[in-house]
This record gives sequence, C-alpha cells and structure tokens, in this order.
Amino acid sequence: QVQLVESGGGLVQAGGSLRLSCAVSGSIFSFNINVMEWYRQAPGKQRELVAGITRGGSTNYADTVKGRFTISRDNVKRTVYLQMNSLKPEDTAVYYCRITTDTSVYWGQGTQVTVSS
Repeated sequence: QVQLVESGGGLVQAGGSLRLSCAVSGSIFSFNINVMEWYRQAPGKQRELVAGITRGGSTNYADTVKGRFTISRDNVKRTVYLQMNSLKPEDTAVYYCRITTDTSVYWGQGTQVTVSS
C-alpha cells in the first residue's frame, strides 16, 4: 500500500514563505515514480495543477506561480517539496501532492495553506 503524507502548511502573511513536503511510503520504489506534482483547491473552485517534476528533474509550473514557487524532489527520500515565496492571499487553498507510476496514480490527503492580507 502506498501513502503520501503532506506537511508544512499553515497560516502566513502575504509576502511570506512556506515549504511543503510530501513523503511517499509503502510498497513503491523510487524509480517507479514518474511524475510528482502539487495541486491545489480553493473553496468553490476546481482543483488545479500548481507544479510538477519528472524523475529526471524537468519541471513545469502554473503561470500564476511562476517565479514564486519552486518544486524539487529527493528520489532517495521519495519526497517532493514545494517552496512557496512571495505568497498572496489568492494562494490560499488546500494543497495536494500526487504521484504517477506506469500503472497508478496516488494522492495525498492535503495540507491547508492560508495567506492573510
């Protein structure tokens, strides 16, 4: 069984920073994890992709976070990170990590990020 556990969310003032982590545990090898991603969902809105990173290190970002957020991964620790800088109130959402293998997709339970103005 594979589990994803996010951490690092919280309340921060606008302009501040947070670093999210998502640790993968269970019966999965690091080399089987193709893509690691962060999504977010704000109240009343659809879940949207924030950033993604491949096993080889290629990254992609939503336009709304480019230049402010940085995704990274540690394949040994089976962990993906999201460094969030210059946070804005509109970044407030539940942030979820997701991993994909050749055959499956797994989601974490989410961590709340609240940015006050």
